[in-house]
Amino acid sequence: MKALARAIARALLLVAALLAGPAVATVVSPQQAEIIVSSQTEPPAADDPRWRPVTLTHVERAPAAWYRVRFDADLADPAWMLYLPFLYGGGRIIVNGVPVAQVTETSAELYISWERPVLLSLPQGALRAQGNELLLRVAAAHNSRSAMMSQPTLGPQIDLQPLFDRRLFAVRTMPVVTVIGGLTVGVLVLLIWVRRRREVLYGLFGLAAILWALRTTTFVFDALPPAAWQVWRLLYFVSTGGFIVVMAIFTLALAGWSRPRVVQALLGYWALGPLAYLLGGPAFAARWWVPGLIPIGLGLAALALLAAWRRRTPGTIAIAAALAVAFAAGVHDQLVASSSPLLARWLPGWTDHRLFLLHHAANLLLLVMGTLLAMRFARTLSAVEAANRTLEARVQQREREIAASYERIAVLQREQAATDERQRIMRDLHDGLGSQLFTSLSRAERGALDATAMSDTLRSAIDQMRIAIEALASEEQDFRTAFGNFRFRWDARLRECGLRPVWQMELPDDVLAIAPHDALQILHIAQEALTNVLKHARASSVTVSLRHEGGVLALDVRDDGPGPPPGAAPPAGGRGRSNMALRAERLSGTLDVQFGPRGARVSLRLPA
Repeated sequence: MKALARAIARALLLVAALLAGPAVATVVSPQQAEIIVSSQTEPPAADDPRWRPVTLTHVERAPAAWYRVRFDADLADPAWMLYLPFLYGGGRIIVNGVPVAQVTETSAELYISWERPVLLSLPQGALRAQGNELLLRVAAAHNSRSAMMSQPTLGPQIDLQPLFDRRLFAVRTMPVVTVIGGLTVGVLVLLIWVRRRREVLYGLFGLAAILWALRTTTFVFDALPPAAWQVWRLLYFVSTGGFIVVMAIFTLALAGWSRPRVVQALLGYWALGPLAYLLGGPAFAARWWVPGLIPIGLGLAALALLAAWRRRTPGTIAIAAALAVAFAAGVHDQLVASSSPLLARWLPGWTDHRLFLLHHAANLLLLVMGTLLAMRFARTLSAVEAANRTLEARVQQREREIAASYERIAVLQREQAATDERQRIMRDLHDGLGSQLFTSLSRAERGALDATAMSDTLRSAIDQMRIAIEALASEEQDFRTAFGNFRFRWDARLRECGLRPVWQMELPDDVLAIAPHDALQILHIAQEALTNVLKHARASSVTVSLRHEGGVLALDVRDDGPGPPPGAAPPAGGRGRSNMALRAERLSGTLDVQFGPRGARVSLRLPA
């Protein structure tokens, strides 16, 4: 334990040495001074008997005091300056009776708590080689009951400027960066949490970053009006307790230990801080409520160490180490703020620098938390991308399987359609051609069929067979080709019978795809209409019109026969007309037969 304390002491003294800078012969750092406790604004007389010696750095429990420091100066460099690590409550600086600066003190209009260091140019010609006298009026910061006089350092600017810059960076620049960075990161992470409410760790981290940024404003705002000061100090207590409580809840969630009652107790103690401030003021809250945060921080560090010991993952170990450092820094700051003699005994000279480490340790803790969440986010993205790749591969495999299944189904559907089409045609041939041949055979066997009837029967059977062949022979179900073959055969027959055929075809240039069975039915209707013209019309010409317009396929067969006498009823429809009507119905079309004084007209309309 002693070895660890010595190691920590050496590390802190190294930090102090870096802030104090190298020892330079021309730089003067007096360690002895004289003090008079007095609230007067003018310096006391040199022979005032109240002057008493003190050692710097010095803390006096009084609202204000005058300090007198004597020093010698090396006037080889006339541009000497005065460096004070802190001057919390402001005051006045006088060298050899010459005023140097007036640093604003707390008043009814403005509350003061300066955190920044002071670097002042000393008037040229005011210094002497020996026996210089530095008078400083040091006032207590607002809400502080003690005036604090830091150890002054005097010397050339080239030697003091690095000291000032390093301390300004540590106590001013870094807090400003923390405030801006914490607010920015916290808001962005909370926006992520708003969209992903189940990611509780992101919400806790965002809230912790914002709370710590608000708490760090204690090193940023030095002078505020009274009303703003009260709100700001209340915000300080709220953010300080809130940060510790949120960190405890974050550690519980990270370790996977759900303890609702513990969380409720932590939130309840957090709420006591603002209540203590409103009821008793900042001193009451600092005395009775702030010390209670130390056991919470200790329990938080112990919880993190226990989780690291049980899980031994890089994340839990990093969080435990960062929390241990933050807890040690918090205890250190409490000891420094109270000027603890225990710390002075362990680390002689360290408390004189008044360096607070918690805001730096908390930055380290937030950095570790942010890194763990970023790594968690990256792992989640990698897992999602891997899942997407796997899903994409599976989808592609399923698409290929579905495409193959569709192809097999399409082949089966085409085969089934072809089978159905063949069965329909076979059924049509059986019912038409087969029935006709069977009937003719029966009549021939009875001797009731003469040569002429036999010829007509055979010709009709041949026509039926040719129509079936024409309907099935065209490629790609091209009705133009099937009807062309029908036209070629019937044109010759009509001319042989003394008729003049007129063929009118208005079909699209592209393929007019009609199923073979449907094409067979259309050709049967056309054949029956032309057969009726040959047998009954006594016409000299016949016009066959086939056209495709407006999504309708129209077939018209017109002859110029004499038709029925005027006033006579149209001839009754025979079996041929009923067959045509039945075929049109099967095609979901309409058939219209009209008789006039200039011949008959058979009209077929089909949805194409």
